[in-house]
Amino acid sequence: MFDTFSNLLVKIDDIVWGIPLMVLILAGGILLTIRLRLMQTHKLGLALKWMIKNEEGGKGEVSSFAALCTALSATIGTGNIVGVATAVCAGGPGALFWMLVAAFLGMATKYAEGLLAVKYRTVDEEGHTLGGPFYYIERGMGLRWKWLAKLFAFFGICVGLFGIGTFSQVNGISSAIKNFFDPDTLHAVTLPGLGTYSIAVVISSLVLTLFVALVLIGGLKRIAGVSQIVVPFMAVIYVLSVVILILCNLKALPGAVVTIVTGAFNPRAVTGGVVGSMIVAMQKGVARGIFSNEAGLGSAPIAAAAAQTHEPVRQGLVSMTGTFIDTIVICTMTGLSIVMTGAWQVEGLEGVQVTTYAFQHGLPFSNQVCSFILMICLVFFAFTTILGWDYYSERCLEYLSGGKKRSVMVFRWLYIIAVFMGPYMTVSEVWTIADIFNGLMAIPNMIALFALSGVVAHETKAFFQAGKHL
Repeated sequence: MFDTFSNLLVKIDDIVWGIPLMVLILAGGILLTIRLRLMQTHKLGLALKWMIKNEEGGKGEVSSFAALCTALSATIGTGNIVGVATAVCAGGPGALFWMLVAAFLGMATKYAEGLLAVKYRTVDEEGHTLGGPFYYIERGMGLRWKWLAKLFAFFGICVGLFGIGTFSQVNGISSAIKNFFDPDTLHAVTLPGLGTYSIAVVISSLVLTLFVALVLIGGLKRIAGVSQIVVPFMAVIYVLSVVILILCNLKALPGAVVTIVTGAFNPRAVTGGVVGSMIVAMQKGVARGIFSNEAGLGSAPIAAAAAQTHEPVRQGLVSMTGTFIDTIVICTMTGLSIVMTGAWQVEGLEGVQVTTYAFQHGLPFSNQVCSFILMICLVFFAFTTILGWDYYSERCLEYLSGGKKRSVMVFRWLYIIAVFMGPYMTVSEVWTIADIFNGLMAIPNMIALFALSGVVAHETKAFFQAGKHL
């Protein structure tokens, strides 16, 4: 029965994440990159400057940096640690190359999303700033497209409840904790109807569920407050750890780069025939890249809309840095560590075990210390992702239900239950479900970005011609 369900999920995933969707996302990124004249290269410095310099007197609920951290809290998670490992193992090292290509184009996509979110945002009766794809579809494309906005909102709820927000994050956390405290499952407990699990998994799921419930009660400002502290701190620790790993294995770096580039176009040359084609490497790289940085999904603009700013272009640039930090910096470093240490070639490893192997064999510390560093990073990254995606999903539900608070409270409890269930899902099923809903969510948003690309180009040109960036 479970094998049949898994096979069905794989077939659905192959359809959703087939060539048409990859072409749609990459074509959208290419179109915006051209219309914005390679903005992600010559405006990156300005974007990084504005990332840490909040605009004074802007309208919104939280600062631009807090909005970015809320968005990053939802993107920097298991995708950076577990997702990269899964992509490299399934698609070969070449998947990392395609992940970076998708991320470069995704920077233009994320810029457009942030700009449109602020331009078409609205304020409800209670003074909350609301925005995101459902609003820029409805207000930018017109009311006749409201069905598309509702479709996005529905898929957004599903992504949070069944995909990025819960199962995959909690599964990654529980796996990391188990690998550190009870790698051989010496202390197990049998759960009726679920099977036998390590006591570390059971305890971690209970504790995590409790902390998630406590934070979610506080809403956006509490989520943003936690994210502003945790995300920058843990990102620095993780990046520093991988920098040390690369420096300690510097001789392996040139070979790893060659392997990644070769594997992107001729996977069989570096995998010995284990991975079949360039399409597989591209599919895994693009899918995991989108999962990690969410460019094109339409999630980040929901947080960007709450930023205290007067200028849509400014927030678009700040949003763009999210993809740069998430994928081009953090995912690249994870991928390099996996390829440099040969972790992707070790049989029997999956998910976080691959990255753990890379840390243990690449860092000049004991296996226990390496596992602890990775566990702490993964736990906090994934924890903030759970919080961020609850906010996204609730905003989608508010739009779909017409702002009914009761439905939001019911959803919040369902979300907490899904967090509790996460550790008891298999790794392959978890990531397949997440991939499916990611793809479905991206379709309405990408249609909107194509339709409104002219608005994005016009707003950008007017902003810089007026010298507002000086």
